[in-house]
Amino acid sequence: MQLTRRNVLGLTAGAAAFAIAGGRISPAMASAEEAEKMVMEFAGGAMPAEGKITLTAPEIAENGNTVPVSISVDSAMEGDDLVESVIIFADGNPSPAVATFHFTEMSGEALATTRMRLAKTQNVIAVAKMKDGSFYMDKKQVKVTIGGCGG
Repeated sequence: MQLTRRNVLGLTAGAAAFAIAGGRISPAMASAEEAEKMVMEFAGGAMPAEGKITLTAPEIAENGNTVPVSISVDSAMEGDDLVESVIIFADGNPSPAVATFHFTEMSGEALATTRMRLAKTQNVIAVAKMKDGSFYMDKKQVKVTIGGCGG
């Protein structure tokens, strides 16, 4: 890359912004409204009902770098009572959509466990999409004592 005056000025402006930020640039955090909008988009514009899905997460996470979460959906896993997918959102993370799990009849049950990174105390939301077009949601607030995404 050939350095031109424009490139140098751009680098200088970037260095100035970095210095003004105290040498640390924090990631932009999503808002709860953005996460709610993503939930509504996943659910086709409808607010998911409560029930059927259970989200398990710690009430207090001592370290936001690795927070265990699991989901389970009460389902026969056949016909219209088949869980097609479950998505997990964290409404205070830079990118609210954390994980998506897909299921088939061969899955036997709709159950998944993972670890996620949470930037700060926030709501974790799990939404299940059923084959019959219905959606179910569970939400838990997780208090984070040491941030995992720059917090």
